[in-house]
Amino acid sequence: MSPQDADQGAVPLRRTPRQARSRARLALVLRAAERVLVAEGVEALTTTRVAAEAEVSVGSLYQYLPDRDALIDALAAGYFARIETAMDDLVRAAAAERWEDPVGVLLDAFVGIYRTEHGFRALWFGSGLTERTRTADREHKRRMADGVRRVLLALDMADDDEALARVGHAAILAADALAQEAFRRDPAGDAALLEEAKVMLRGYLGAVVARYPAREGGIRAADRGTRPAGR
Repeated sequence: MSPQDADQGAVPLRRTPRQARSRARLALVLRAAERVLVAEGVEALTTTRVAAEAEVSVGSLYQYLPDRDALIDALAAGYFARIETAMDDLVRAAAAERWEDPVGVLLDAFVGIYRTEHGFRALWFGSGLTERTRTADREHKRRMADGVRRVLLALDMADDDEALARVGHAAILAADALAQEAFRRDPAGDAALLEEAKVMLRGYLGAVVARYPAREGGIRAADRGTRPAGR
């Protein structure tokens, strides 16, 4: 996925482009900003450097993204939008495929995103996150937590109650912290740590689904969907 795939309506901008030509120029600028971010780090994300990389005038860039903070916020918003789209796709897949190992499917999917989204890693592991981006990240995690809730409901592993919302939030916070540490250790993700994350989250999920009563037909949700595949 690349910056032009982001929903520009989700990107915080000084001015929203209305015409197709303006939207294309903004996508060009965001692609250039990501190249600078990956190659040179957050410190290099200045309007002058990005405008040069995009081969547009600084004035043209400034009408949408006036400074480094705006560039960071816009890139982060694009990453959040694409990750949340991936979660929506997984929710739909869960209903259709009836996963045997939901933890493995979900963690592998998002580890794959970490591996391919070099800009996301460069932004999160740098030191230039803005307060607006940190606030947006908290909201992003709440939406991702709701995605976990929807996956568990799609798999018929829980009831839609207040506790399930907390479960989703706890799972996302734990998975995100472990994934970040795995990728700090190894650009491809520390495989051993990621496997430990699966073990931990499978145990947590097993404990969660055990709180809910047996499903119709006498099959407990805890008896399907929490065991590692192949075990």
